[in-house]
Amino acid sequence: MSVKVMTDQQLNRELAELMGYIVTEGEHDLWPEWYELKKNGVVQSGDLDKDWAWGNAPDYCSDPVASLEVQAAAIKANDRQYAINLAKRLEWDGDDLEYSDNDVFSYTGVTVFMLSNPRQRAEAAYMTLLPLREDI
Repeated sequence: MSVKVMTDQQLNRELAELMGYIVTEGEHDLWPEWYELKKNGVVQSGDLDKDWAWGNAPDYCSDPVASLEVQAAAIKANDRQYAINLAKRLEWDGDDLEYSDNDVFSYTGVTVFMLSNPRQRAEAAYMTLLPLREDI
């Protein structure tokens, strides 16, 4: 599925998985079915429904702080590819769109990048991290 047609919920879940979140069956005194959202083995939240548990993962598509967190992970994984992917998501019409180092990091390019919204950063991060899934 193309990242551009993914809903925020779909993209948030995919990114959460790439960032190390999982949902497992947990135990709760009052509820026979209980699901826990975990990162690095630490319970982040719990809920009665598996999809609801995923809904407690960071909102990379709307929350500026969460989008910067996933952006940082993508930059750490492959900084050049992230910059290229963000330029594509922003449909930046630099000189020739060859995405050379000079195009992507011109003053205009940096300004355009700084004005990107959380959804654009999330999409570029997904495009960068997905091919590296096994390495993350």
